[in-house]
Amino acid sequence: MHEKFERIYDHYHQMLFQYIFYMVRNREVAEELVQEVYIKVLHSYDEFKGESSEKTWLYSIAKHVAVDWIRKQNRQKRRWLGKWFDVHERDFEVSDSEPLPEEIVIQRDEMKDVYKQLRRCRIDQQQVIVLRYLQGLSINETAEVLGWTESKVKTTQHRAIQKLKKHLSDYDDQELKEVSR
Repeated sequence: MHEKFERIYDHYHQMLFQYIFYMVRNREVAEELVQEVYIKVLHSYDEFKGESSEKTWLYSIAKHVAVDWIRKQNRQKRRWLGKWFDVHERDFEVSDSEPLPEEIVIQRDEMKDVYKQLRRCRIDQQQVIVLRYLQGLSINETAEVLGWTESKVKTTQHRAIQKLKKHLSDYDDQELKEVSR
């Protein structure tokens, strides 16, 4: 089991940490929750039947751990800590030349706006956006992780994008009004 665990850790640790971090938006909490995922993996690896890929199985465990933590926080604080998504489908990949410092600042500011508005989406919409666009999972993999049909993933993704576009548009309009005063 030790070798299997090391392989899982080496191969999936960064992806699982990023996924949970996107969900909870707190580094320390994400580190603790990833450890909880590994504990669950250690206790249940023998029960893994291979009906899904190991990757989707791990994401599913991570999803449950993160959602449980979020629900607990919601009950305690009545608020949800947000997630990311580039609703305007801007291309932030670094090309051959490095971006200029002011471009980096603009991108970060734009992403902060997206994070703020993603918090206004329902938790199921946030999960789909994180898994699809930040973690790069396919529709099929996302459906497996969430225990949904592919159709539900597509519908939820579409609604989440529409909601984000509306929230960002409203937010931009509000910012424009404040600047023009």
